[in-house]
Amino acid sequence: PVQVYETSQDLSRLLRRLETCGKPFAVAINGLALGGGLEVCLGCHYRVLSDSPKAVVGLPEVKVGLLPGGGGTQRLPRLIGIQKALPLMLDGNPVAPPQALALGIIHAVLPQAELVPAARAWVLANPQAQQPWDVKGFKLPGGAGAMAPHAADSFGAGSSRLMRATRRNYPAPLAISAAVYEGTQLPIDTGLRLESKHFATLLAGPVARNLTRTLFINKGAADKLERRPAGVPKAKVTKLGVLGAGMMGAGIAQVAAAAGIQVVLIDSTPQQAEQGRARIAAALDKAVARKQLSVERAATQLALVTATTDYALLAGAELVIEAVFESREIKREVTSKAAAVLGPDAIFASNTSTLPITGLSAAWPRPAQFIGLHFFSPVERMPLVEVILGKDTSPQTLAHALDFVGQLRKTPIVVNDSPGFFTSRVFGTFVDEGMAMLQEGVAPALIENAARLAGMPVGPLAVTDEVTLDLQKKVYDQSIADQLPERFVRHGAQPVVNKMLELGRIGRRGGAGFYEYSESGKQLWPGLAEHFPHAAEQPDAELLRRRFLAIQALETARCVEEGVIEHPADADLGSILGIGYPSWTGGTLSYIETLGLQAFVDECHDLAGRYGPRFQPSEWLAARARAGTPFHA
Repeated sequence: PVQVYETSQDLSRLLRRLETCGKPFAVAINGLALGGGLEVCLGCHYRVLSDSPKAVVGLPEVKVGLLPGGGGTQRLPRLIGIQKALPLMLDGNPVAPPQALALGIIHAVLPQAELVPAARAWVLANPQAQQPWDVKGFKLPGGAGAMAPHAADSFGAGSSRLMRATRRNYPAPLAISAAVYEGTQLPIDTGLRLESKHFATLLAGPVARNLTRTLFINKGAADKLERRPAGVPKAKVTKLGVLGAGMMGAGIAQVAAAAGIQVVLIDSTPQQAEQGRARIAAALDKAVARKQLSVERAATQLALVTATTDYALLAGAELVIEAVFESREIKREVTSKAAAVLGPDAIFASNTSTLPITGLSAAWPRPAQFIGLHFFSPVERMPLVEVILGKDTSPQTLAHALDFVGQLRKTPIVVNDSPGFFTSRVFGTFVDEGMAMLQEGVAPALIENAARLAGMPVGPLAVTDEVTLDLQKKVYDQSIADQLPERFVRHGAQPVVNKMLELGRIGRRGGAGFYEYSESGKQLWPGLAEHFPHAAEQPDAELLRRRFLAIQALETARCVEEGVIEHPADADLGSILGIGYPSWTGGTLSYIETLGLQAFVDECHDLAGRYGPRFQPSEWLAARARAGTPFHA
């Protein structure tokens, strides 16, 4: 922390010398000015910004668990006031040129060619420039401290909102609020020292490390297709076939069309195929209404999608993705129909979330060109694609599949074949643990709140309603039919699933599940107490929180042990971007390392003693803990 503090202070001192040296400084901003870039600009007396929509400014440090450590928490509030500045730092979102001008962050917006002349002219015209906060009698816009008119909302109610939003898992927003509240009541030099202390504490902590490693460094590497095999010429998909025009298939077609790819969307009847295209049209209309897309651009994208039942139209497609029901028979049928039309170089991908790729590839005449591409719903919003290698998948097929994911501007992870692969296996432990708690007599509201306390976006009962309980039953039945090892069978959840299906409550799609649904929203079904009576003594929410985090992390460790996961970064990215594992942890493997491997193994032994062998760590993991061998180098 001491070293970090000094580094932060070095930048602060440099910018203070710049703004107090007696000479005017103007900055011409011709592109991104984010984080430290904007902090340097704030240290100048005059700021002129390009009118290009790509020339955005902002302080996004909160997104990697930090606060602006180069004066941002002190200069921005002094420039535009706490009420305007604090939300920009707490959200971390970029600000476009018109908004930056309206807020007062910059002084002018001009065409790029005029930036430097305008900055030069200002310098010549203002030889005695000073920062507003260095002028005698300066008062912070809108006031500072507890007596400021906005204080009750900014720091009173604002702190409560932060607690609710972060569940105390993310220290950066609270540190930002504290640095602004305390620092703006002090001389700026003292405020800058205070900022550096908060920055050092955050940077030395595990949350910033986890967020930076996973969502900045490793996500950036994945987006650059780090897992792409070397030596394979780059390929581009110009024509895509999508088999199945349901929600998933239509979503894949929509994002492909947005990337400029011609799409043939096939379903078993003309009506179903057209319904898929109509779903895309409706989504594009919403984007136009929100001014996220022009009418012309929306029309161009929709024109790229052909809805049909005719497999012959697949001819010439470089890639076909099947997104039909999770039934081997249906998948085998559509795969064979596509094989009869496609050329020898075409790649076939399955969007299955549970069925092993190696088995499905038997229906394709060239298994080396068969791969899994597991998208997440809703496809247009979810950034992850899980790329699954079958036993025979070739490096060339992997490379070209990753090229396609890159075309869609999504983040890929690469995993090896297994029942449920990686994300579905880990997600399954989360929902099963929630249903096991219900079976134990834990109050449903406590289950849901404990999951959110851990940082999961929704509780396990709510998310099971979304994916439907009948799907859970199908997965269970399939695991029995496939004679999978005992721990894949998910016995813990079955009594709950069976009871709910007997009651006719299949989930949101059927209008009734663990929740009941109405036009005004949803609420937990009161009848759960009758069918799953509450235990007389309810467990502590912190214990439930630990269970949710541990069971998913333990399943991830098993995936590493079994070779499903070869790169720890893929596990961390997949768990956060695919299934909503809390980002403060850095992902499932980073969570284990945050606790410490031995501490995690000890906790699993404790939970196994309380709740059963599903929490029992393997000897492989125990030996790794004894040796102190981390997952991340």
